[in-house]
Amino acid sequence: MSALKEIQPLYTVLIVDDEPGQLDSLKELMTLSGYEVSTASCGFDAIKMLEQQSYDSVLLDLNMPNGSGYEVIDHVANSKIDVKIIVISGNTDFESTRNALKKGAYDFLKKPYVPDELLATVKNATSTKQLEIANENIQKKLEKSEHLHRFIVDNSPDIVFILDKDGNFTFLNETVYQTLGFEKNELIGQHYSKLVSSPNKELAKYVFGERRKGHRKSHKVELKLTCKDGSEHRYFDTTSMSIGLGGAGISGGVYGVARDVTEKKQAQEVINHHAYHDTLTKLPNRVLMEDRLSLAMTQALRNGQRLAVMFLDLDRFKWVNDTLGHAMGDRLLQSVSHRLESCIRKGDTLARFGGDEFALILPNVNQEEDAEIIAQKILEAFKEPLRIEEHELYVTLSIGIALYPDSGDTIEALIASADLAMYSVKGRGKNGYEFFHPSMNEASNARLNTERELRKALTTDDIKVCYQPQVNAITEKLVGFEALIRWEHPTDGLIYPGDFIPIAEETGLILELGRYVLDRACGDVQKWRQEGMKNVRVSINFSGVQVEHDTFIEDVLSALHKHDLPGSVLEVEITENVIMNDMSSAIRKLRELATHDIKVAIDDFGTGYSSLSYLQQFPINTLKIDKSFVSSINESEEATSIVDAIVAMAKGLKLNLIAEGVETDPQLEYLKNLGCESIQGYLFGKAEGVERTTEILNCIEQGDLVRNLTAV
Repeated sequence: MSALKEIQPLYTVLIVDDEPGQLDSLKELMTLSGYEVSTASCGFDAIKMLEQQSYDSVLLDLNMPNGSGYEVIDHVANSKIDVKIIVISGNTDFESTRNALKKGAYDFLKKPYVPDELLATVKNATSTKQLEIANENIQKKLEKSEHLHRFIVDNSPDIVFILDKDGNFTFLNETVYQTLGFEKNELIGQHYSKLVSSPNKELAKYVFGERRKGHRKSHKVELKLTCKDGSEHRYFDTTSMSIGLGGAGISGGVYGVARDVTEKKQAQEVINHHAYHDTLTKLPNRVLMEDRLSLAMTQALRNGQRLAVMFLDLDRFKWVNDTLGHAMGDRLLQSVSHRLESCIRKGDTLARFGGDEFALILPNVNQEEDAEIIAQKILEAFKEPLRIEEHELYVTLSIGIALYPDSGDTIEALIASADLAMYSVKGRGKNGYEFFHPSMNEASNARLNTERELRKALTTDDIKVCYQPQVNAITEKLVGFEALIRWEHPTDGLIYPGDFIPIAEETGLILELGRYVLDRACGDVQKWRQEGMKNVRVSINFSGVQVEHDTFIEDVLSALHKHDLPGSVLEVEITENVIMNDMSSAIRKLRELATHDIKVAIDDFGTGYSSLSYLQQFPINTLKIDKSFVSSINESEEATSIVDAIVAMAKGLKLNLIAEGVETDPQLEYLKNLGCESIQGYLFGKAEGVERTTEILNCIEQGDLVRNLTAV
């Protein structure tokens, strides 16, 4: 990773997470990046370590037993511990993010984290802390110098001056030449306004004029002074006091010292910029965006106006990161931000909300059409490719729009509404825009309800594994089963995978669901083998989330080992998209499966890339012809031609073939004549529960054909 070379060694970081795998992964990443790493598995341990040792940064999970992340943040704030907290949590709802940042967290990253983004965030946090420390040290030194060397004129690093009652310089030390480039004799007798920058002249007039009134009195003000050639300005903290008649032999005037604070001010500006801006795109970050949104809402309410909030998400950004690398992904985000800036109006606020999400505040929106014009302009602008080095990248965006006060009268409600509208666009095909509608809340609540009930179903045995037979096309004898999942809902009845698998993948529940199916299927095969049916083979579908997960190989092998099964009883079914998402990782994992005699099948072949190149690179045993083509055999010339081509391709590569969705004898005869050796579909039976499948297997052992048994 490119960011590794930029990290300076000896910075310390404390990693707090109750998941051992996550803890080890983060520790390895940060150690390789040059950090000195300590770890804690709960909030209480982290608090003890923070009391005993100083750290530059803390990488903190929120939801942990024995002390949550919020308790750690509160302890740091209450104890005034100087450390930057970066929250890394799978809990990414807006309330969690907002609470963590309000309590004092420096930044918030969602799991699974992007390593380069995490390293950049830690680097920025460390740099910010170092700047703060340096700034504090400078300030302490200046204060000490002020107390120890009060107005020691000849050796002072500050400009020491005396003005007469008319505001003319009567004395200046040598520092004025070193700092501003003037010789003393160029300023003696001149009015102080010769040094004061135009924006500060009225302030200086008020301050120095007041000094000539009343009793002896000291005042401090920051003034912007002009250098001799006029090309540069510097900032000075100017401390002055009035001198009464006869004081120090001066007949009424001002005595003072001007300390150069330019570098301190510049450092503070850098710190402030990092606190409120995204380091990659230089756009306002979500903290500044929410602050400006609050101000815009107040003005809109006062003036009886409306405003719009847009959420913009890049479609398929993960593909760019995975195929071209994170450095190119960063370049793409920068290019996207520049093009978006060219589309907005003066007074609009464009911010990077996080990851590949941008937010846009549009004040003075009187009707939906005003926001619609901006959305259309953005989509039109991205029809042209982004040229980055030798690459031409086409980018599309999904845009959700929420209007104030129609879609919400608080910051949280507006952001949530725009986010829901954006996800609605993604759900209907991406590359477009949509306004928030209250029905989206109902859909969101329905998804949350489905997720909650699905989690419960895994503990109540309402998730069932059924088995659909796969048969030899010529002999019509059984060659295996495909394990298919069904949800027997206590009130809604039978629910098919298409209605709950997408939600499981979106929430990460697919990992738990996949392990459940794998364990049940292996357990059923073990039972059949114990009853004497040794030749049963089962195919199981694995989603992209499962295959890409670090524990994929371990999960598969552990299930086989638990049930004392050889790898030959299992066939892993994946889609082409899983392979293309991360080809190098997929090759490594599938080759490892092959070493254990586990077969690999490509599901729904013909609907994706259908590329000869990857078929030759991967240890693939079987192609499954998608049922959409099978159902159109002899009805659609195009579908029939595709089936012919897939069969020819499989024969040429010496791969097995299974045709899905075979429902009629004419379809069967056509496939047999082509040479497709295996068949799956309602013609030979639907997916049955384990009890009925066991009955069918017992009859098959006695010589019965599958079609005769499943027709009963």
